[in-house]
Amino acid sequence: MRRLMTRDDDDERGAVAVLIALLLVVLLGFAALAVDAGMLYSEKAQVQNGSDAAALAVAQKCAANTSDLSCSITSPVAIDMANKNANDGLGNIKSISLDLLNRKVSVTAGAQQAGGAPNAVSLFFARVLGFGTSDVVTTSSVQWGSAVAGRTPFPIAYSVCQVKGFLGGALQLLQDHGSNVNPGCLYGPSGAFVAGGYGWITQDAGACGGTVNLAVSESGSAPGNSIPTNCSATLQKWADTITAGRDVVVLLPVFDAVTGTGSGAVYHLVSFAAFKVTGWKFSGNNSLPDSFRNTNSDVSNALACTGNCRGIIGSFIKYVSLADGYTLGPVDAYGATIVRLTN
Repeated sequence: MRRLMTRDDDDERGAVAVLIALLLVVLLGFAALAVDAGMLYSEKAQVQNGSDAAALAVAQKCAANTSDLSCSITSPVAIDMANKNANDGLGNIKSISLDLLNRKVSVTAGAQQAGGAPNAVSLFFARVLGFGTSDVVTTSSVQWGSAVAGRTPFPIAYSVCQVKGFLGGALQLLQDHGSNVNPGCLYGPSGAFVAGGYGWITQDAGACGGTVNLAVSESGSAPGNSIPTNCSATLQKWADTITAGRDVVVLLPVFDAVTGTGSGAVYHLVSFAAFKVTGWKFSGNNSLPDSFRNTNSDVSNALACTGNCRGIIGSFIKYVSLADGYTLGPVDAYGATIVRLTN
């Protein structure tokens, strides 16, 4: 009996050892999921940021000048962006694909560890399960161009001579009445864009802005100097955003010719210009939402929009990345160049 009991104890100890071994495999599997998967997630985020930044940088270079050395399949700016977005400063650009005709660039990037193979990330716990490394690769695609159709957030148009020569320039005042920029700018006899009217364009139903297609001339809207219907909330939102320290950049249509008078005006639109708004005045009221940061205490005397002045204060910028919902075409001479991720 004693011998039989001893043999059973030995068998149980052997069974427990097997069970513990099996449980260790399971526990290591969970450890691999928790530790290695977390590391892979972090690594992929860095690689994704690197490929996004690289594609955007190359696209911006191509938008400015397709002959730029950085607008190429060996772009040094892409490598630089991949390195800067890696926590260890090591990035790996696998390939750059350029389609200049359709204004597109795709960048494929991979992980890179010191002394390791390209694209591969070393694993820790997963080694026990037979997985020593895992590939981490991402691809980012970007399109660039100038907007040819889309909804402008505010129903106003400006003359091309107010934009020409001011892209990327200093703060300026765009008046709806009175030529405050280039002599001979496109204004009617009353000092307005058209006789008896301002630069208002037709709004979409229930919206502040209007849908604009540069292939179609745009009809005029209300001839008065007050802000159009439905725009009070838009201006209040702009003011809140600027006060919070964030930029308000809007795409405004630009015309090079105008016919008709008042609400019968027709604007020949040629471009969308990106305007960084800092202040405005759109009626005789000196408070929000009609007026905002438009006095001498806010800007220089030359830029103050007070009294009978009506207009927007701000600056034109060349590149924007906010223009979702716009159809893009070739880069034009006056408008903003939009650079945006497509995937």
